[in-house]
Amino acid sequence: MSRPPIQNSPANTSSKSQAASLRRLRRISHLLDNAIPIPGTKYRIGLDPILGLIPGGGDLVGSIFAGYVVFKSAQMGVPQETLIQMAANIVLDTVAGTVPVAGDLLDVAWKANVKNIELLDAHLGSPEPAGKKADWLFVAALLLGLTLIVGGIIFLSVMLFGWLFRVFTGG
Repeated sequence: MSRPPIQNSPANTSSKSQAASLRRLRRISHLLDNAIPIPGTKYRIGLDPILGLIPGGGDLVGSIFAGYVVFKSAQMGVPQETLIQMAANIVLDTVAGTVPVAGDLLDVAWKANVKNIELLDAHLGSPEPAGKKADWLFVAALLLGLTLIVGGIIFLSVMLFGWLFRVFTGG
């Protein structure tokens, strides 16, 4: 018999500050992945795939907010393995988002921020520690690596966009 997921309330979290952070992270995730209902359907999209339509800069803005979720999750004691999984979700989202049209459609379906909040909820709702808590050196290295990967992907996509523009315009 499966039990329903544990809903985190202020009584279930270790402090009011952590509960406030969790609410803020959920709002960010909702805004990025589910804020806009598609009329006539049950499906929702967020600002992340819309921002992704802006070459380079849109993916950067979405990745900054996604990186903030990872950072706050580390502050809440999420283990290293889970933080790596969260970062991988962001990288996949960013890499896919660089592919015109198809990447934006995948970005609509993938919802990396929702996945990362689910990972955070699983950690906070677990009665047992899930693994080694990340130290700050690990978190700093993870966020730096994430920044370099996302920045590199965005740089390459902007360079490719510029090259294609010159090829097609003869400039």
